[in-house]
Amino acid sequence: MHIQWLVRTLTVPVLGYVLVAAVQAPKRPVKGTATPSFQRTVQPFLANNCFACHNTKLKSGDVDLKSSAAQAEPLEDRQLWDLVIRKIRTGEMPPKGLPRPKMDDIERVTAWIEGEFDRRDRKTKPDPGRVTARRLNRYEYNATVRDLVGIDLHPADTFPADDAGYGFDNIADVLSLSPVLMEKYMTAAENIARAAIVAGPVQYKPTRIQLKAESVGMGEHLKLKPLKSGFAGPLPAKTALHVRYRTPVEAEYDLRVGLGGIRPVSQITGEPPEPVKMRLWIDGQPENTWEVDPGTGKPRNFETRLKLTGGEHSISAAFVDDNFDPKENPIGRRDRYLTIDLFEIHGPYNPVTPPLPPTQYRILSCNHPLNQHEPACARKIVTDLARRGFRRTPTEAEISRLTHLVEMAQTEGDTFEEGVRVALAAVLVSPHFLFRIERDPDPLNPKAEHPVSDLELASRLSYFLWSSMPDDELLAKAEAGLLRKPAVLAAEVHRMLADPKVRALSENFAGQWLQLRNLDEVKPDPDRFPDFDEELRQAMKVETELFIQAIVRDDRSILDFLDGNFTYLNERLATHYGVPGVEGPEFRKVMLTGDHRGGVLTQASVLTVSSYPTRTSPVIRGKWILENILNAPPPPPPPNVPAIDEAAVGSTGSLRQQMEKHRSNAICASCHARMDPLGFGLENYDGIGAWRTMDGQFPVDASGSLPNRKSFSNPSQLKLILKADTDQFARCVVEKMLTYALGRGLEPFDKPAVQSISRTLANNGYRFSTLISSIVNSTPFQMRRGEAPK
Repeated sequence: MHIQWLVRTLTVPVLGYVLVAAVQAPKRPVKGTATPSFQRTVQPFLANNCFACHNTKLKSGDVDLKSSAAQAEPLEDRQLWDLVIRKIRTGEMPPKGLPRPKMDDIERVTAWIEGEFDRRDRKTKPDPGRVTARRLNRYEYNATVRDLVGIDLHPADTFPADDAGYGFDNIADVLSLSPVLMEKYMTAAENIARAAIVAGPVQYKPTRIQLKAESVGMGEHLKLKPLKSGFAGPLPAKTALHVRYRTPVEAEYDLRVGLGGIRPVSQITGEPPEPVKMRLWIDGQPENTWEVDPGTGKPRNFETRLKLTGGEHSISAAFVDDNFDPKENPIGRRDRYLTIDLFEIHGPYNPVTPPLPPTQYRILSCNHPLNQHEPACARKIVTDLARRGFRRTPTEAEISRLTHLVEMAQTEGDTFEEGVRVALAAVLVSPHFLFRIERDPDPLNPKAEHPVSDLELASRLSYFLWSSMPDDELLAKAEAGLLRKPAVLAAEVHRMLADPKVRALSENFAGQWLQLRNLDEVKPDPDRFPDFDEELRQAMKVETELFIQAIVRDDRSILDFLDGNFTYLNERLATHYGVPGVEGPEFRKVMLTGDHRGGVLTQASVLTVSSYPTRTSPVIRGKWILENILNAPPPPPPPNVPAIDEAAVGSTGSLRQQMEKHRSNAICASCHARMDPLGFGLENYDGIGAWRTMDGQFPVDASGSLPNRKSFSNPSQLKLILKADTDQFARCVVEKMLTYALGRGLEPFDKPAVQSISRTLANNGYRFSTLISSIVNSTPFQMRRGEAPK
């Protein structure tokens, strides 16, 4: 029986009812009457510092504060006054050149406005908002399949990229379902079912797979342990080829390594190049070594037959004794002419009948021998699959439909196991698997706030912390109605933060918050940055992920993101940083000394993704800080902004000098006044994060003055300024993580929750666990409401 035909017939019509548009709650005006204290406290400040530009006639920045202040309820537009508070606190207003108010006056006015909002929030019924039925994104799909069937296949890697909103790709309103994606789901479901369940003897036909250098992605990099030959991994990408290949069964395989290029005759001595050795590694262990004549210029192939177990293998080849001197041939720079171009894998030959995979016993839970399951097993198996896959107790109708699939397959002459494959595929394309669906008792009433069910809370919690389905322990507590008990919920959060699956917070949340995902795509110019290679790229990424995992695992302060005095390095990255005493490819914790490194701002991953391929970018780095540290993103640039003279950077003037010319343009000056000082504070780091004191022929000037008149002369002083405003950074992290946890953008009615979480965080030493538990216990996370009818 064809799995896709059955799945289409039984599941596709069901999808329609979950593909609904997101409707956010209407914004609620703040009620109340302005007190005379507004006239005494705020009005004089505005009159002295703001009304000259922000009035009905000029309306600078499209803001008319004079008219707003004259209203009976001047604070009704909360977004406007939040903007006012931010602008005057950061020193952006009044603009440069105008008298600046005294700091005491600024604090008095902003404190009064915030206090008034707090007072009104306490009298206003909380609005939890609502989230549309949310499709699993690619990361969540991979993780959920892994935890459901027990195989880490990464099927979603072939899916179309997910759209992002508010900085994240798990936002319900932008996660659409296209026909192309539905086709991908169908194919993936069939492949997953066949990989997870053995349905009988398999006939393996030998095939030929060719893996070329240009097809090897970032995820294929191989880390090798030090070898006695003197070669230690990770292997450098310029002299090696690395792949990961999944063999279907234990068998013999023919492996061919294809080489290209030549080593030219020395331009100094005229001597022909000597042979070099190429070594093959399988799963980090040396397998074969061949002597390569580097001078023929003809394609060369080296073959060997290997016996490999079934499953994923790392295959690498590298030249291990190449003493090529780039000075002998400047055209080659540091690259070789002799290249490893491809692997070609033929097989399997003489396959060994494999034992049943662990997934077989995980899914076919009756544990009967192959083809000896009893009829009653079908119901037990599909009930367990649906319960875990749907993240809830399945209905009797759902169980009956899935059981019927198993029976239909057997009626068609297929085995019981093949019938379970069909049922598993049906679960995998069900809207209850693909979407996180939450139900409202009164769905068309926007005032009908209600707690989400225990099972819905379990899914919110597991996808927040693990980007995956609830495990059996969490699901059992939700089914028993225990999850809302404070002690039980606190214990589950503690347990989940200690689970290895919490690495999803560093890979998925932080990967998007800090824009680490972009590191896979950047391509620094090899002429400007000859030291950059795939090994260094991977080391950059691993450092930041391990650093974040340490903050989570050790329950450190979130302020360590700004200025943590430790990091994780291997020899390759330590050499890049100029940190002595780190040897070998393994990463280890390193306590930092001096003031060049500390926190994510000075890690090479962040510095590289915030640079251009040919140079640093104070604008991109400044924008990065505004968006991800201060949560105060600048507006988009106007059209037709003139570019700086790239050719002049480092030769006729430093980058800073070129930027000063650029900023003399009145169109550019206003925006750059915010971004550039922050970015210039990181100019001691080049485009791939290495420390420098010279920009070409000119000394680096990393000084700057912020709109609030605070100044600095180096990166360390800039970090101290950023860290001094702990409340602003903490509020930024809270808003980023709450957005990620909820899967929706934050609205004005979420302000009380953000402020409450931020206060609790500050009162508990900014501990990471406090951030998580405060979000989990917040009104938006634990509740939802209906929506107004269209």
